[in-house]
Amino acid sequence: MVDLKANPFYLDDDQIKWVEETLTSMSDEEKIGQMFCPIGGNTEEEYLKGFIDEFKPGAMLYRPMPAKDVQKTHRLIQDTSKIPLLFGANLESGGNGICADGTYFSRPMGVAASANPVNAYRLGAIAGKEAQAVGCNWAFSPICDLDMNFRNPITNVRTFGSDQETVISFVKEQLKGLKEYGVAAAVKHFPGDGVDERDQHLVSSVNSLSVEEYDKTYGTIWQEVVNAGTLSIMVGHILQPAYSKHFNPELKDEDILPATLSKEILGGLLRGKLGFNGMIVTDATPMIGFNTPMRRADAVPKALAAGCDMILFNKDIREDYQAVRNAIADGRLSKERVDEACTRILAMKAAMNLHTAKANGTLVPGEDALACVACDEHKAWTNECADESVTLVKDTQNLLPISPEKYKRIRLYLLEDRVGGGFKDGEGASGKVKELLEKEGFEVSLFDYSKPDFYEMFEGGVADIKSKFDLAIYVACIDTASNQSVRRIDWVHLMAADAPWFINDVPAMFISIANPYHLVDAPMVKTFINAYTPNEEVVAQVIDKIMGRSEFKGKNPVDPFCGIWGAKF
Repeated sequence: MVDLKANPFYLDDDQIKWVEETLTSMSDEEKIGQMFCPIGGNTEEEYLKGFIDEFKPGAMLYRPMPAKDVQKTHRLIQDTSKIPLLFGANLESGGNGICADGTYFSRPMGVAASANPVNAYRLGAIAGKEAQAVGCNWAFSPICDLDMNFRNPITNVRTFGSDQETVISFVKEQLKGLKEYGVAAAVKHFPGDGVDERDQHLVSSVNSLSVEEYDKTYGTIWQEVVNAGTLSIMVGHILQPAYSKHFNPELKDEDILPATLSKEILGGLLRGKLGFNGMIVTDATPMIGFNTPMRRADAVPKALAAGCDMILFNKDIREDYQAVRNAIADGRLSKERVDEACTRILAMKAAMNLHTAKANGTLVPGEDALACVACDEHKAWTNECADESVTLVKDTQNLLPISPEKYKRIRLYLLEDRVGGGFKDGEGASGKVKELLEKEGFEVSLFDYSKPDFYEMFEGGVADIKSKFDLAIYVACIDTASNQSVRRIDWVHLMAADAPWFINDVPAMFISIANPYHLVDAPMVKTFINAYTPNEEVVAQVIDKIMGRSEFKGKNPVDPFCGIWGAKF
């Protein structure tokens, strides 16, 4: 039974009546549709009307588009649907998670580096306000993973770091900001990512902590999340062997399943020990971590039977719907379990008062609401967070501050995978840094990665490089990205011609505006700065700080030295 009056729903009698009457009126097909959140792409009116009529989804997600387009699409779908939808978005770093022209506030690790919980609130508030403006009501955030493993390619700057108390306090503040603007959270990724060094997009990853270790870390965090009244939790394709065996001692190692498919983790740990009464949504089911433990036709209904209430995304939506129909028909998925899942989904919508907003025609606001998207206040907050987050990890050579008088000629190295982050018109981090340094009066020469002959990259010996340059600056923009096995520096594949081989003859500085762990590959660089977020505000603050106009205020949210001997020197 679902307690509709308890945490996190707290429904009154009228809300409960709507949930019960809506559930009773729903056909089997409507109930199946309510348990799916497909990803949207097509925005054409006739297509969308046909899609809603056929699949009747309980939720949808669109990737970031211009705010006007997102708002228009959300309005059309809500007007077409009989039951109001949850509209989700990865609101991890600001309004840019739903609006292509939205505010890119900060990566969570940048917020943590500021050591200022106000910035965590502002992260939620900016994301919530800009999402609300376009009719988005469901945030796939905050992320409450612990970044325990510096090799993990997907947690990284998406987390608030490795300290659980920081994670707890900053997650709570982000939740407050979202809630203030009527956006519900799907906190992720239960049971907790960041222990394994692998990406669950590519493999079922493992949280390998013992029961005792888990309880002291992730368990403490998730209990706080549940107690805070979180309406929904996103479950990852992550195994937690210790707790799986704790709740089922007869379970063989080879039979342990990812949390999305595990009744032990969903029923025993999340619903039972932690007492979560809200709605459970899977992480994206096209991920390989979901599809390899068993046939997809079995996995989709298995996730629902195990305790997930909603399936996120599809491979083939018709195949997935049919898999659920088949499982209901042969008893693998009971009608009682379907009703329970739909009840929680509807209860979440009732708690958000989506049913009354639909009746009043206010689910999606008018175009005037778009004025808040990337507004001046949000830009000012973004700049304040950037100022507080940029972190001087080390300067053992006493290089800083720099000036054109001391280091007129700069060789600039760009280390990135050509992901431009928050820059406009495809302008990368190197271009922005080069532009700002030249404005300061430096002569900047960009290392040319386009030379067809790698041997041309070797530009002579020590005397040659000393005659040309006074300082080398490395700018790394290797941002966290899904479906990557590693996020490390990939030096030129011929004797690492772009690496700082000259470190004892020409001074060098390293600036990372994403991944904070590059000292693992460049420990020899004696001046190292972490900036966490590739947006314009952060780069501008970095320049101010290396020029000595502003002090470094950021605190390390993780160990940037990666536990490696010599990295601190």
